[in-house]
This record gives sequence, structure tokens and C-alpha cells, in this order.
Amino acid sequence: MAGTAVLGRLTWLAATVAATNEETPRVHTLTLDVAGWGGHRAGQHLDVRLTAEDGYQAERSYSIASAPGDPLAITVERLEDGEVSPYLVDDVAEGDVFELRGPIGGYFVWEGDEPEPVLLVAGGSGVVPLMAMARRRAQVGSTAPMRLLYSSRTWDDVIYRDELETLGIEVVHTLTRQQPPGWSGYSRRIDDELLREVAFPAADEPRVYVCGSTRFVDAAADGLVRLGYDPRSIRTERFGATG
Repeated sequence: MAGTAVLGRLTWLAATVAATNEETPRVHTLTLDVAGWGGHRAGQHLDVRLTAEDGYQAERSYSIASAPGDPLAITVERLEDGEVSPYLVDDVAEGDVFELRGPIGGYFVWEGDEPEPVLLVAGGSGVVPLMAMARRRAQVGSTAPMRLLYSSRTWDDVIYRDELETLGIEVVHTLTRQQPPGWSGYSRRIDDELLREVAFPAADEPRVYVCGSTRFVDAAADGLVRLGYDPRSIRTERFGATG
């Protein structure tokens, strides 16, 4: 669904912070009130623009975390050397206003009415657009099987940890750096063996969405292809190191 456009380009809109929520010490969700927002599809993203008092502007892209029709929300991970994310995580407060434009992207989306199984593969904050899909599934009452393979550094780094257990999807965690006492789940980076154990059979022709760092996405997508997945069924979204 397209947002407000001017001469074929999305225009900047004023976004007021309606609420903030700490997902982890480094990751916060911002619920936004945006007059003129035209709606979005699960998996899309938007651009945020901050303007300093001296006129300097910084822009970054963030995935939309909310399901279509729900209050617009983004989930932001603070990057220590970032220009935008430290403000959005550490300093922003309810009532603050910044600019955004969107929604952007039509390739990495899930509508909620597709019957095929859905495999979601997330690395770190790459879970954000996949969470929009999981929320969409619950919102529309979809019966399509959905499974999330989620790689995090530690248990404390798992974003949406409690809510993920309430959405009616299967969640498989792997913790790559540190595990809590008594941990019985996976404890390594995603590899072919882990994918073979967790992924739907390729014969089921699942839809696949992979989001994370470039290295993570390439490893997961290549591993699924080696398992017999059709490359055309694997949709990928990568995020960079700036924020």
C-alpha cells in the first residue's frame, strides 16, 4: 500500500512518539502517531529523519514492527557509533516529534492470506519485520504453519521474548555467545545441520523470509538452497552497520 506521494516520491510526515517500550537494554520500540500515514504491509520499512538545531540532517531506515492496521511502531537497536539510533533508544520521549516517510518495499512482505508454510529466519534485530508477519498471522487468524528460527547472542538479547510465546507460532532459539543455566536449546550459529533439523521440508514449498546482517543472511539462504529450497522462494533483507 503506497504512502502519501508527491510527484511520485514519498513525502516526509511528522511522527509524534505516542509510547516507548524497552525490549532489551539496547533495543526499544517506539509507537508513533503519524497524520497522513497511508498504512503498510507486514515486512515493509520506513525512513526516519532527524534534524539538528544547526540544520544537519541524518536519515536511517527501520523495519516496521507492527501488523498492518495496528498503531505504527518501529523497533530500534542502539548502535554505539550511530547518528540516529542512540537518540531513538536513549533520549526520545513521549511527545517528541521527528520525520518519517514510507512505507517502503514490496518484495519482502507477507500478506497473511497465503496458505503455504512460512519459515522465518532472524539474526538479532533482523527479527523486527518478521515480528510484523507473526503479528499479522495472529491478527487475521491465519492457519498457515509459521516457524521462526531466531539467532541471538544471549537470552537477554532476545527481542520480543515474552510476546513471541503468545502468537501461536513455533519459535526455535539459538544462542551463540552465552546460554543461561540449564539451557537445552541450540548454542551455535545457524549452519546446514541446524537448518536441516529446524526448517520445513523443501517439498512443502514454504515461503521463506530471512533478515539479519549480510553474513547471516547469506549463510542462511545458501544453506537452505543446499537443502533443496528453490532460491525463488527465499526472500532476504539485510541491514548494515550504521544506525
